Amino acid sequence: MNQIVANQRQFFNTHATKNFNFRLKQLKKLDNVLKANEQALYDAIYKDFKKSSFETFTSELALVYHDIKDARRHLKSWGKVKRVGTNFLNSPAKSYIIPEPLGVCLVIGAWNYPYQLTIAPVVAAIAAGNTVVIKPSELSAKTSAIMAKLISQNFDANFLKVVEGGVAETTALLKQKFDKIFFTGSTQVGKIVYQAAAKNLTPVTLELGGKSPAFITKNCNLKMTVKRLIWAKFLNAGQTCIAPDYILVHNDISQKFLELAKAEILKEQFSFKNDNYVQIINDRNVERLKKILDPEKVYFGGKIDVENRYIEPTLLHNVTFEDAVMQEEIFGPILPVMSYVSLEDAVNKVNSLPKPLSCYVFTNNSEDKNDILSKISFGGGAVNDAVMHITNTKLPFGGVGPSGMGNYHGESGFKCFTHYKSILDKPTWLELPLKYYPHTPFKLKWISRFMKF
Repeated sequence: MNQIVANQRQFFNTHATKNFNFRLKQLKKLDNVLKANEQALYDAIYKDFKKSSFETFTSELALVYHDIKDARRHLKSWGKVKRVGTNFLNSPAKSYIIPEPLGVCLVIGAWNYPYQLTIAPVVAAIAAGNTVVIKPSELSAKTSAIMAKLISQNFDANFLKVVEGGVAETTALLKQKFDKIFFTGSTQVGKIVYQAAAKNLTPVTLELGGKSPAFITKNCNLKMTVKRLIWAKFLNAGQTCIAPDYILVHNDISQKFLELAKAEILKEQFSFKNDNYVQIINDRNVERLKKILDPEKVYFGGKIDVENRYIEPTLLHNVTFEDAVMQEEIFGPILPVMSYVSLEDAVNKVNSLPKPLSCYVFTNNSEDKNDILSKISFGGGAVNDAVMHITNTKLPFGGVGPSGMGNYHGESGFKCFTHYKSILDKPTWLELPLKYYPHTPFKLKWISRFMKF
């Protein structure tokens, strides 16, 4: 690990990565490598948890391709020196900001969307002019292996290097001095990463998780609400950090919501055979989900096939905030449904919990919408939709508090891996004597006047 980081730092210090043409060339190469090896990428992820080619493309590779295209299109405008105004006290002078890469970066990816959540931050780091050590999740071992193979075969290890392995390898990496660490994963591991980074005062971006609520008011378009929520929740078998974790639906329509949700699940026919469902990533997570699933509260679903790591899309009703399913992020195909009478009480309850990564509001009432959006702190979300905000690169993506810090995607990703260097550029043909000794009341009077401009 020492040598990997040392080699990348030596390469970064040649300043090759600061050249725009170099960055554009590497982004184009990455795009070509991924597209030329799509079938191998599909095969690998299917072996990890039966994710179909359709879902792999739409929820992973398409987003990465879009990020690459966006970065290539806007790189020079994002990276240009920006002129800003100069205050009167410093006149005559020019003031400008120079974007510069941070240096040697570590990107630690996640297993649930192993391509998108690993490669997307790498795209941002390349665009910003950095070198990157990439640590994919060991839980999705086949996708980790194919990423390591493709990167090692096509890129100089002094520029991009994939390190495979588990806790031991990650721990060894975190002992190194990086210029930026980008981590996607659980809040628990995020704390470990943050502590390790603090020893070297390394800046971090933490993309974590949390229990993301979905509010449904009684004046929503209920049929469309159900359609969009069921898709968003059971996409990737619920193993999505921004999936709606639980439902808060107005009491007047709660039963109707359950009936329509059940019908929508039956209509979609979620199964491996239909290529619209995936396995739970490993046996440990199957057991974890099994423990928090209370059979007494199952409205629909609840079947578990441990051997095939299959959990049926499940709706729970009569759920309370004290139930086991509400004590942790579910990260699986279990959807608790709770009803409320007072929206204010529901909002206050959510505010008493850790800040979520996402929040969704389904309503046709602008007052209710604004009430929820203004009173609840969360990373990002949507109105009358769920999950889809991640597809808009113009929206910064990230959490707040326990759900994360920092954000990326589009220009926000470029900024994530960039330092903005402020410069005051002053000519030498004029210098007022006001700041120099001796200090006098006359000088102080004029300095006071100048500071007001």
